[in-house]
Amino acid sequence: MAVKTEAIEKNLSKITFEVSREDFEKAINKVFKKNAKNFNIPGFRKGKAPKAVVEKYYTEAVFYDEAINDVLPEAYESAVKESGLDVVAKPEIDVEEIKKGEPVVFTALVTTKPEVELGEYKGIEVSKIDDTVTDEDVEADIKASQQKNARLISVDDRAVENGDIVVLDFDGYVDDVPFEGGKGEGYELEIGSNTFIPGFEEQLVGVKIDENVDVKVTFPTEYHAENLAGKDAVFKCVVHEIKVRELPELDDDFASEVSEFDTMDEFRADVRKKLEEKATEKAKTETENAILEKVVEGIKVDVPDAMVEANIDNFVNDMAQRLQYQGMNLDTYLQYTGQTMEQMREQFKDRANKQILTSLAVEAIAKKEGIEATEEEVEAQIAEMAKQYNMEVDKIKELLGDSELENIKKDATLAKTVAMIVDNAVIK
Repeated sequence: MAVKTEAIEKNLSKITFEVSREDFEKAINKVFKKNAKNFNIPGFRKGKAPKAVVEKYYTEAVFYDEAINDVLPEAYESAVKESGLDVVAKPEIDVEEIKKGEPVVFTALVTTKPEVELGEYKGIEVSKIDDTVTDEDVEADIKASQQKNARLISVDDRAVENGDIVVLDFDGYVDDVPFEGGKGEGYELEIGSNTFIPGFEEQLVGVKIDENVDVKVTFPTEYHAENLAGKDAVFKCVVHEIKVRELPELDDDFASEVSEFDTMDEFRADVRKKLEEKATEKAKTETENAILEKVVEGIKVDVPDAMVEANIDNFVNDMAQRLQYQGMNLDTYLQYTGQTMEQMREQFKDRANKQILTSLAVEAIAKKEGIEATEEEVEAQIAEMAKQYNMEVDKIKELLGDSELENIKKDATLAKTVAMIVDNAVIK
């Protein structure tokens, strides 16, 4: 493949590359076979006209778009590889020319990875993060288990009190007009949880079962539904049931019910152990982040806007995937939160930029120090993946292509580099 590169400006290059006429003709034939049944040419039964006749009737260009889509991905990937450029964002690709009997010429305008001028990255000083687990922390965790395993008991001889869980119906009105989403039946609400509109829960204190009450509130100015933000509203409510939590005794029976241990002493010791492990891991992560933040502060680099936008795309796609797992799509989420796509992307901007700067800094350090993951370290990464997905290592390897393996090696190299930076830091 003939590939030519041209620097347009800083971090912006043009790649000119070709697809041979033979390969393009193969793609055209593939497209014709796929779509032959759709062509209706006078004098031929539908779908039976030869390719030459279809080309004469519609011109050969009728096949171009699909044929280009067929050959372009592989051709572009090969061109980038041959160019040696480190492309960091989606390209702008144009068809330069298509001439009968000649190769098809493409140009791709690509954003390349910027050069990094490193500052200090050895001997970085950070404060030691306290990872102490106190007796109060242990008891709070046990209390949380106690709350989680509480029984709900209905009471009918008194009014609502703070901490109660009530079952109620409500109808919301703004200017005496019902609004969408303002109606609820059999809604369960914990008084004092502050999960409803500010001021709502407090007004239910003192209300008796089956008593009607008008709850007057003002929606927050930052409320997700713009048509309600800052508006005064009235909720006509009736409480049908009052429930209280009955907490289990913190004794050996409780320990045996909520854990694998027979006594509270054993359970309490296990809670402390797990909290200490969690605190140690949290402190390690926060220390690492603090060190990397100082490393990033010392670098000089111009991050291309296209690189940031590409990273924001990744964040948006990840969010869309998570929402899909929850049975919601991105458009519905945006409507619910009252956001536009532009506003969501803006929220991701600082995070995307920070991630890029950290990655660029660590990559530059790895290059300068000659750090590269060993085959054993890559194998360890794959083994960890297998563990996460509960699969055999050999099965994971079967599913990994060359690009995935290269990414795993890159991740292992970056992790090794971060470890070196942390090992050389001064923690006071």
